[in-house]
Amino acid sequence: MKNIDILYEDADCVVLNKPAGLAVQGGDRITTSLDNLLAEIWHQRPFLVHRLDKDTSGVMLVAKSKEAARYYSMVISSKRVKKKYLALCNGIIHPSKGKIDEPLEIHGTKKASLTLYKQIIHSEQISLVELQLGSGRMHQIRRHLALIGNPILGDDKYGDFALNKLLKKERGIKRLMLHAWELTIPILVLQKTIAITAPMPDYFISFLECEFGSQIFPTLGSCE
Repeated sequence: MKNIDILYEDADCVVLNKPAGLAVQGGDRITTSLDNLLAEIWHQRPFLVHRLDKDTSGVMLVAKSKEAARYYSMVISSKRVKKKYLALCNGIIHPSKGKIDEPLEIHGTKKASLTLYKQIIHSEQISLVELQLGSGRMHQIRRHLALIGNPILGDDKYGDFALNKLLKKERGIKRLMLHAWELTIPILVLQKTIAITAPMPDYFISFLECEFGSQIFPTLGSCE
């Protein structure tokens, strides 16, 4: 937990900046997980009201009690919560702003899936994209971007494997370049909605600076 930043905390919940490579939930062949780390600190099991992929970094809320978990599960399922992500993907997205409304197969069944996106900036081969979930399917952003021909850099499941190999060799990219950037959610004890932003990992920042220059960062504060 020393390497995990706490972005917000109260009696009901904690909002963390989860590092890439840390599984949210323990299981077979998983030696370290967020829920086990929190259980050691709190001396009780945390309540996971939403998930992030192991390879995705960024903002994540965990409830501390059954009552808080019930509330946060309710506001998430009622779509009162806004989740924004940043992704570096292969190619230039056309059109530069829109939605990906493609069903995804989940356990053998096609499920309606919606991802809203906006291309922030691009170079000849790489785009920085802001995304917002309209549904919460497994690997949704990764699968949707791959479906339209713009897979996320470093994605070892849905990505461009030749490009990933090249970027690993030439640019040192060893991680999935997907970051859960901002969570806007009604906080129970505050009785108001707040936006909580998770700083990008160092490797994400370094790649942005190398690809687009430091002038990119002021634009990230106003991507509506």
